[in-house]
Amino acid sequence: MLLVHHPFVAAPALTDNKSRQQIAQHSYEEAIHKLRALAKELIPPTVTVSFLVSESHLQTALNKLLAEPFDHLIFTGIKRTGLLRQIFLGSVAIDVIENTESIIVAMPKEIAAFSHERIFVALTEKYPLDISELNRFLNFIDSNNTLITFFYLAQPNETTTGVKKQLADLSNLFADRFNTNTAIYEGNNPFEDIKNVINNKEEEMLVAQKGSRLLSDQLFRRFLINELVYKGQTPLIILP
Repeated sequence: MLLVHHPFVAAPALTDNKSRQQIAQHSYEEAIHKLRALAKELIPPTVTVSFLVSESHLQTALNKLLAEPFDHLIFTGIKRTGLLRQIFLGSVAIDVIENTESIIVAMPKEIAAFSHERIFVALTEKYPLDISELNRFLNFIDSNNTLITFFYLAQPNETTTGVKKQLADLSNLFADRFNTNTAIYEGNNPFEDIKNVINNKEEEMLVAQKGSRLLSDQLFRRFLINELVYKGQTPLIILP
């Protein structure tokens, strides 16, 4: 496990280089101290942990790390902020989701425990699910007592014959490793429909394909990020 932090060096504009370097060094040392304390508090001693504190842009640092030959999961924290800030200013998590070709796990700050008893995988017709990336993610998951629900949010009066077959095929594909089922949610209000899927319980997580309507449609994305991730307790996994 690698803990990555991009510190903000608060130095006055007219600070000379030597003083700025001293301020930066103090910021780095403080960040490392906090990361070590965080690791000691939350991560079991059996897990090998390293630290990276860099003034380089976070995206630049991530791209270099992702070039290494490993199966990567990027975890990013989500904290509750004002509605205007969520919509118009964005967040580090949203920037990482939009600009990184890796599996992203967005974890709400308020979550007190983590489980994966219920995994909801969203399916769309326009953006087919990347089976290899989903399988890569599920390789990190213990299959015991885990139920995967492959679901689709249908438009009113939409023909779903083809979607039903896709859902059934996906369910059968992973049935040898997990308990699986399928669901199609139909209604006139997509925001209420998604609430029928995710109930903000700690044993749930939502998996969505990058580029899917849940993430690409502005209204859906605002709702998904604001209502389910920021305000809810539901981890969100985005497949590249």
